[in-house]
Amino acid sequence: MPIGEQDKGAEGAAKGVTSTLGNAAGGVSRTVGGLVGTAGRGLGDTINNTTGTKQVGDGLQSVTGGIEDGATNVGKGAENAGQWKK
Repeated sequence: MPIGEQDKGAEGAAKGVTSTLGNAAGGVSRTVGGLVGTAGRGLGDTINNTTGTKQVGDGLQSVTGGIEDGATNVGKGAENAGQWKK
């Protein structure tokens, strides 16, 4: 926040706390989503390469990619809420 635009009083305190909590929740959500997405891509590739069954591996990658995208969106929403953005 630029100098001179800081909130004062209870609102400023509330924004400080929610910003910290929102950023923490957003970071955790994105991290978990990233781990799920990465694990799904790796496992999907392994299934595809070892069994030759692309549908199973690609399906797993699709599901975990969706989870990753969803977690990223939730994380961004938590960060925005923490910053009191609409």
